[in-house]
Amino acid sequence: MSAVVVVGAQWGDEGKGKVTDFLAQKADVVVRHQGGANAGHTVVVGDRTFKLHLIPSGILYPDKLSVIANGVVVDPAILSEELDYLTREGIDVGGLRVSTQAHVVMPYHKLMDALQEGRLGDRKIGTTLRGIGPAYMDKAARTGIRMAELLDADRLRQRVREQVAEKNRLLAMYGGEPLDADRITDEYAAYGERLRPFLANTARLINDALDHDQNVLFEGAQGTLLDIDHGTYPYVTSSHPVAGGACIGAGVGPTRIDQVYGVLKAYTSRVGDGPFPTELTDAIGDDIRERGHEYGTTTGRPRRVGWLDGAALRQAARVNGMTGVVVTRLDVLDALPELKIAVGYQLPDGTVTTDFPDGAEALAQVRPVYETLPGWRTPTTDARRLEDLPPEARDYLDRIAEVTGVPVVMVSVGAERTRTITTRPLF
Repeated sequence: MSAVVVVGAQWGDEGKGKVTDFLAQKADVVVRHQGGANAGHTVVVGDRTFKLHLIPSGILYPDKLSVIANGVVVDPAILSEELDYLTREGIDVGGLRVSTQAHVVMPYHKLMDALQEGRLGDRKIGTTLRGIGPAYMDKAARTGIRMAELLDADRLRQRVREQVAEKNRLLAMYGGEPLDADRITDEYAAYGERLRPFLANTARLINDALDHDQNVLFEGAQGTLLDIDHGTYPYVTSSHPVAGGACIGAGVGPTRIDQVYGVLKAYTSRVGDGPFPTELTDAIGDDIRERGHEYGTTTGRPRRVGWLDGAALRQAARVNGMTGVVVTRLDVLDALPELKIAVGYQLPDGTVTTDFPDGAEALAQVRPVYETLPGWRTPTTDARRLEDLPPEARDYLDRIAEVTGVPVVMVSVGAERTRTITTRPLF
């Protein structure tokens, strides 16, 4: 038995979908434990590309169990669309299980998301407007609706009427149009019937798998720097993408986790607003964005890109207890003559620190202190062993391991599943 958690070590979009898909070959169960349809995973298998938002990447393997656990907020409309999409693509979705305790993203959550972002103006968070934050707000306020409630139409109608009455008062304050509770109930009760075969007590299912010596892979959405506690608050998500979030979001104890792999790009990217010390706004940044196809899977927004940030990665290694580093998109840097890694920050008073600041306001005031390394200027996409990489590329990976204090266990040199280098058994 082995339980492995895959976490994003940056601001999300690190390539966790490919990493999860690769590791799923050795897993029996693949678990999504937090976030919602505001995240996207792109997985390339041969000449086929799959873009998923809620369903775990493990669904592409017919012999795996794919779990959407209790910590996820589920938009049943998007989940139903994904099920239909995968079925059209010839993928067997019979192995999907969805927690009865997962909270539901309702139509009023999306409206509140858009209205709140509009009210903030220049101070907006930069959400995907998918209703994720408001859904988690209702969960914390103990007024949310859970997946199990979609199966009882009478109970659901009562709960929706209560919630819509309150939400209509709030919408009126924002100048929004009132919602029809009965129309919402009819729509979501239909989703309940559509999803009924997939609903289960997933915490029990996952723990049973571990009890029977099966391999369980936990995948999160977003990244460490978007964690609501440990990220660049307030420019964060509304859940816990860090490794500890897997325990809460899936219902397993921390003693059951064996490995934590932090996924990071060979550079850095960020979607949405908030400080980004190593951001590149020049031709180099544009080149990396185009070579890396840095556009959001969910929104299509161009991602901001920059050099690797060592201080941020050390923070991620610390709060996740990372046991291995996975470096993705190394091939995107193949053409650059030199590379930079921020090894620390210069503070406003002129002193230099290697620590990651507390919060977005402090991070916005620092200047990166860079170390320059030579590029390799040769293709890496055909490499399948570390020895196949140019010496400069291996030196770059060694420096990442030194900066993070965590060994590199896997390197991705292309989007396709086979374009992967491993340095040790990962399960």
